[in-house]
Amino acid sequence: MAGVRLTVGNVEIVSVSDGQGDMNPTETFPASDIETWRSEYPGLVDDAGQIHPRFGSFAVSSGGRLVLVDTGLGGPDATLLSDMEANGIEREAVDLVVLTHIHPDHVGWNLSDGSPTFPNARYLVTKTDWDHWTQPEVRAQAPHVDAQMVPLESLNVLDLIDGEYSVTNELTTLPTPGHTPGHISIAVASGGERAFILGDVAHTPAQAQYTDWSPVFDTDPDLARQTRHSVLDKLEDEGTLVASGHFPHPGYGRFVRSDDRRIWQPE
Repeated sequence: MAGVRLTVGNVEIVSVSDGQGDMNPTETFPASDIETWRSEYPGLVDDAGQIHPRFGSFAVSSGGRLVLVDTGLGGPDATLLSDMEANGIEREAVDLVVLTHIHPDHVGWNLSDGSPTFPNARYLVTKTDWDHWTQPEVRAQAPHVDAQMVPLESLNVLDLIDGEYSVTNELTTLPTPGHTPGHISIAVASGGERAFILGDVAHTPAQAQYTDWSPVFDTDPDLARQTRHSVLDKLEDEGTLVASGHFPHPGYGRFVRSDDRRIWQPE
C-alpha cells in the first residue's frame, strides 16, 4: 500500500486526515442493505454495523505552490492540523485552499477564532456552490456557511471560480456536479502522468460496484448518480490514479475491473 506521499510527475500529493465519522450505512445510502455491506465489504463495517468514512484532505505541491484541497470537519477532536504538522506541512506555507464543495466536513478548518487558519492562502470555491449555499433559505439551515465561509469574503481572501480552472499549470478543476451544485474534482497532469482528486463524487469503495447508491447528502441525487457513473467509467477506462478523501487511509487507488465488476484497488 502507498504511504501518505506519492508523486505524479513533478507533483507531490500528501494525504492528511481530520479524523473519521460514524454512520449507519443503510441510512447514509438508502438503496443499500446491511447484508450486502457485511458480506461484500466486511472491512468497511464494524461489529455494530457502522461505517467510518475518513475526513481526508490532500496537500499538493505543484509549480512551487502548496495547495490544500479541502479543510476537514473541524471541531475539538479534529486532527487535520496535527496531521499536517506530523507530515511536515506548515499551515503558513499553504498558498491556496481549494474547496471541492461547501459541505461542513470540507470547510471546517477554513477559519480559526475568526481568522484564516491558513493565513497566507487564497481560498477558492466555485461561484455555483457559493451562490447556492449563500441563498438566505439555504444559509439559514447551514450554520457552517456563516461560521466557515462567509467571513472569507469580508476578509478578502476568497476567490470564486468557474468551470475548468487552472489552479497551477498541473492542476485543473473539473465540474462534477450533483453532490452539490458546484462540486468540483481536480485533475492532475504532470510529466506524462495523471491523477484525479475525487472530492465527493464517491464516498465509499462500495460505490465502485454499486454506483447507483447515492448518499442522503447529495443535493441532486439523479445528477450525482449520472456524474458518478461518468467519472468512474472514465477513471476505470483510463486506469487513472485516484485520491479520495472519504476512502480508507490514505485514499489512493484505482477503479479496476475484476470478475466482470468494478472494484476499488488500493494503491
